[in-house]
Amino acid sequence: MRQTRLKIVGFLIALATVLTSVGCSKKSASVTPPSPPPPAAPTATLAANPSVIQQGQSTVVTWQTNNATEITIAGLGTLPPSGSRSVTPDSSTTYTLVAKGPGGTQNASARVTVSAATANSSPTLSDEELFSRNVKDVFFDYNKSNIRSTEVPSAHNDAAFLLQHANIKVLVEGHCDDRGSEEYNLALGTSRAESLKQSLVQQGVPTDRIRTISYGKEKPLCTQDNDNCWQQNRVDHFTIAR
Repeated sequence: MRQTRLKIVGFLIALATVLTSVGCSKKSASVTPPSPPPPAAPTATLAANPSVIQQGQSTVVTWQTNNATEITIAGLGTLPPSGSRSVTPDSSTTYTLVAKGPGGTQNASARVTVSAATANSSPTLSDEELFSRNVKDVFFDYNKSNIRSTEVPSAHNDAAFLLQHANIKVLVEGHCDDRGSEEYNLALGTSRAESLKQSLVQQGVPTDRIRTISYGKEKPLCTQDNDNCWQQNRVDHFTIAR
């Protein structure tokens, strides 16, 4: 009986050893690293200012791209990621920008309408009238001084106009809504005006043609106390410098 028990105990020990050996020999499951995120798709904007000209006149096409490694415009060739170029088309032309990058391709277009010069054409507009029609204010997000992406085309169009009218100097007024202290808003208005000035300079407008001033919340363009009015007051406003 004792020998039988010893045999059983020996068998159980041997079985446990085998099972332990098998368990240790199993390979741990490999961990697959997550796939890297796909490349960001390119973005592109293209504008022409002015968009309607007479034969023999010039216009400036301005573009801005992101996440692109190859930028081309038919007729202008390969271009840098952002910039502007003066063109004098003989007839109405649609300029198409193609921005290619690892994340895909993005197109943008701008139409320039060319009309025939006539002897009975309308009188030439004054610099003030041209300025009022073509130069647009630039708006900002709450508590921000960087030019938001939706306002970049406006800033570029403003630069294009100034490049075409070298005799015009501008004053960029930085404005804020009425929330916050006077000191804080004066500083924020300064940052907003300087941000737009830097954008114009990057597009080729000489720095000595641009003055800046901050009014903070002192001169609101809208006086109602609501979100829509506050947005109108978060702005860089242009005037002709005298």
